[in-house]
Amino acid sequence: MADKIRNDVTPPDNVVDQIANALMQVVSKIPGSDEKADDTPQARAKTLTLQASCKAATVSGTLALPPGPLGMLTILPDLMAIWHIQRQLVADIAAVYGKAAILERQQMIYCLFKHAAGQVVRDVAVRVGERFLIREATLKGIQQVLRRIGVSISQRAAGKALARWLPIVGAVGIGGYAFYDTTQVGKTSMAFFSREIDVETLEAHPEVPCKNAPRGETR
Repeated sequence: MADKIRNDVTPPDNVVDQIANALMQVVSKIPGSDEKADDTPQARAKTLTLQASCKAATVSGTLALPPGPLGMLTILPDLMAIWHIQRQLVADIAAVYGKAAILERQQMIYCLFKHAAGQVVRDVAVRVGERFLIREATLKGIQQVLRRIGVSISQRAAGKALARWLPIVGAVGIGGYAFYDTTQVGKTSMAFFSREIDVETLEAHPEVPCKNAPRGETR
């Protein structure tokens, strides 16, 4: 039922705008990390991914417990809470691979949403052989990418809204999805930061390019 709703429902523009704005807030501030470059980064990254996935499942499942209309009010806070956990995971994995210094807005978008919106994130990053090419983008370009991701997320949220009418079963399912989703973010981040990363430069564009995301926020 949820899959049918996600495929058939066209989300209202105001809902998509809210989610796109929330996404911009998430990717526009790159958190700091307490992690250090590791001699065995994959092992440490797997541990971090498991920890973050368990945390995401707990947070999402708890927010999903209120039944009916009250539960629906928790959808955006739920998404924001999970994205903040996943954002920190991406920053931590970048750190253990010794690449925290190159983590910017485009890389964050790719790591967070490649598994759910693979075609869309190709506008900001693409794999070329054994390396990744980060496509420099204007602010308008980033906004367009996030809005397209917002449409996909809005459609999935319709299925979550139905699950909130079944408080216990729905909470277990939503928590399980948060675990899976965060695990995919971790896998994408490991694959990404384990390879060489090149950044494309913007030339002869009339729009103002995206500035580097502010840094320094920690858990």
